[in-house]
Amino acid sequence: MLQYQTIPVTPFQQNCSLIWDDQTRQAAVVDPGGDLDLILAAVQTNKLKLEQIWITHGHLDHASGTADLAEQLGGLPIIGPHPADQFWIDGLPQAAAAYGFPPARVFHPTRWLHDGDTVTLGAHTLQVRHCPGHTPGHVVFYSPEIKRAFVGDVLFAGSIGRTDFPQGNHEDLLASITQRLWPMGNDTVFIPGHGPESTFGRERKTNPYVGGT
Repeated sequence: MLQYQTIPVTPFQQNCSLIWDDQTRQAAVVDPGGDLDLILAAVQTNKLKLEQIWITHGHLDHASGTADLAEQLGGLPIIGPHPADQFWIDGLPQAAAAYGFPPARVFHPTRWLHDGDTVTLGAHTLQVRHCPGHTPGHVVFYSPEIKRAFVGDVLFAGSIGRTDFPQGNHEDLLASITQRLWPMGNDTVFIPGHGPESTFGRERKTNPYVGGT
């Protein structure tokens, strides 16, 4: 069975997630935006073998710790995001300086992701959906096995991702939510990039931006 733990990191309280196989302890980390000491402490506490880094999109609070973490752990593979977020990754050093974050380095994903791809963790497979709108290269990770979706900044409990950043697009975001998230099922729990978990069904009923869709 897959297990996960969410660890808020950076001054933006971004939900970094550890996902692991409870038998083999093989683990991946989603969006190590910073505070690597907290992430590595959770790895140690849970007795995990961190093997992969998965990135939903290239924004600072989701990706700024990626290069350092990969290097510290002997060159961990960096999986994602979609290639359309290359410009955000290239801008990480400047963004870190602008927002008062610790220095961040550009990284080069081991593997870019596209809609319909999968990622594997031990014997477990998660689906990848390209969900542009917040950023053009945003992806989400979905496990049908445990009915959980790690959606980054596409959707929040009671809100949706901002689209006023460079290459953001409101219509694309709404299409990503309604066409690529909703089919995962009303009972699927999603882990957003910030704030509490919710279900797609709840957001379809009550979210002021996409309720009734």
